Amino acid sequence: MILNTKYYFWKNGLSSKMCDDIIKLGLSKKSKKATVRRTNNKTQKTTNKYRDSQVVFLDDLWIYNAIQPFIYEANKNANWNFQWDWTESTQFTIYGPNQHYNWHVDTSLPYNEPKNINVHGKIRKISMSICLSDPKNFKGGELEFNYREHKDITKCKPHKVKEINNKGGVVVFPSDTWHRVTPVTKGTRYSLVAWSLGQPFK
Repeated sequence: MILNTKYYFWKNGLSSKMCDDIIKLGLSKKSKKATVRRTNNKTQKTTNKYRDSQVVFLDDLWIYNAIQPFIYEANKNANWNFQWDWTESTQFTIYGPNQHYNWHVDTSLPYNEPKNINVHGKIRKISMSICLSDPKNFKGGELEFNYREHKDITKCKPHKVKEINNKGGVVVFPSDTWHRVTPVTKGTRYSLVAWSLGQPFK
């Protein structure tokens, strides 16, 4: 699949107050160590070398109402026109000093959850990441993309998504895009991530 628009962004997508409200909600709940969903559809813990952060999953309607328009607009204006019909629980993520998430993609095999018709048989197609923190409060923790110009990902030059290095910055991108969050070197970075699902590509 070749896409002319690799990602779509808003430098000031969410208001400062809404970012603060999401942070307040996320911090009011008990967080857990982030895990990874493997290609066999099983979720398992991972080593800090690969992924190190704390997460809280949120299903509040006011959050969906705020973020869904960005997904629709990006999918249309970027001319991806992906079929999708469900957005998973949003993930509030906490990155403290030295925490990070190494290279990965968000999509894999279709979900195998027959009891959940909202996700069963579907794949992640559209990913969203929102910076909730004021850049004055942390250093590092940069979102980077990698378009795999070389088979060895370590030899590829990453693309820094500088457009969302501010509070309320929103970026939407295809879920098969390789990306990472570099280690936070100072302070704490809060973000909100969401994935929209649809039927597998044909």
